[in-house]
Amino acid sequence: MPEIPSRGRYGRFLRELLSLLDLVVVNALFGILCWMHPELLDHYGRLKWLLVTVSFLPVATMFERARVQRTLHLERLVVSSFKAVILHALCFVTLLSFLKANDFPAGFYFRYYLMMFVVMPFLWIGTRLLLKYLRTRGRNYSRVVVVGTNPTARRLGESLTFDESYGYRLLGFFDKTPAPGFSGTYCGTIDNLDEFIRENAVDEVFFSLSGENEDELLRVISITDNTMVEFHYVPKISPFVGRRFDMDNVGGLPVLTPLLNPLSRRYNRIIKRTFDLVFSSAFLLVSPLIFIPVAIAVKLSSPGPVFFRQRRTGYKGREFTCLKFRTMRVNPDSDKTQATTNDPRKTRVGDFLRRTSIDELPQFINVWLGDMSVCGPRPHMLAHTEQYSRLIDRYMLRHVVKPGITGWAQVCGFRGNTDELWKMEQRVIADVWYIEHWSPMLDLKIIVRTIVNALCGEENAY
Repeated sequence: MPEIPSRGRYGRFLRELLSLLDLVVVNALFGILCWMHPELLDHYGRLKWLLVTVSFLPVATMFERARVQRTLHLERLVVSSFKAVILHALCFVTLLSFLKANDFPAGFYFRYYLMMFVVMPFLWIGTRLLLKYLRTRGRNYSRVVVVGTNPTARRLGESLTFDESYGYRLLGFFDKTPAPGFSGTYCGTIDNLDEFIRENAVDEVFFSLSGENEDELLRVISITDNTMVEFHYVPKISPFVGRRFDMDNVGGLPVLTPLLNPLSRRYNRIIKRTFDLVFSSAFLLVSPLIFIPVAIAVKLSSPGPVFFRQRRTGYKGREFTCLKFRTMRVNPDSDKTQATTNDPRKTRVGDFLRRTSIDELPQFINVWLGDMSVCGPRPHMLAHTEQYSRLIDRYMLRHVVKPGITGWAQVCGFRGNTDELWKMEQRVIADVWYIEHWSPMLDLKIIVRTIVNALCGEENAY
């Protein structure tokens, strides 16, 4: 087993430190507002300041886990920060009213909690990014072992270790004997688990064997209880059912029900369409500043139109005309052959437009017209839809939502030429994941990452 670096001495105080930091910020914002308007503390000044702190205690209790959860996505963290601010507001106003000290003007609450709505998400994101950095540097990690060597255990092992910023250090697997196809670190049978946990200071145990084997399950639970190690039960679920679940009970038995695609709900579609209209309208108002010089450059680069129009597959398989700035010389293969790294059809201007993704900007017109969304699976040319729908399972599921200018697959690095089938398969997996996990915050995250990638340059943008 490779030597694992020291994880630091103060990781056990992390939740308390982050809660203390939040409390300092909450009080600092209150202090700034009172410094600007000292009349706010004319009556019951000390009591009001005390209630600011007391109102934070439920927040610290309910959201301390979210602050350090290793696999929580940033967009969900932002939503949690908004919920924390709302909870603080409810507690603060309730306590002030109960003690009959609620003489703040309405404008105070608006300014105070507006500041918190702005500051807290940035604070939580900043501390999360710092934690992710420290975890990649070998700090604040968690030592884990997996009980089982079956396919579920192997997929779990890959999920725990594929991103170093999660901070998991997988020490090995335990089972009666290694299952066929297993190639990980085998540490022995469950008989060796107790001693291994004590000798290696294991923090968490993931149990992935069948729950029908009660003896093994109860034994592992007993070992984790006696060694005060966190226990996780991982049900054996097919990798083809990768969406989120709602848990219920039927006669005492847990039942997992796959959640519906969020965009199958009308109010979610309204939210997404409203955002698309506002975002695309705002961009199109200033678009002449970009479109005019780009159009001139395209016309000077080679003979042909400014815009490249191509029929692509859209929502529910309907065809639509997708707009782009023309980046190639006019050629007969544009609807059949993808661009490659050193494609001779590209112009020098077109190469720059592709690398910076400026060529995609006319698609905001498609968004405004309702054919596309700002975020979603990228629309493919008709020939590719016909080809890959026969080769890749769940390929057509990409079309249950509107295609996007950018998408989860693209910000995860799955863009460019799909000269091998596995590349398109990875795109489809990412697109389906997006559809099953959509939220407004996920769209904002994709937009931010798209902008960052465009500014920094992308290897597969050609």
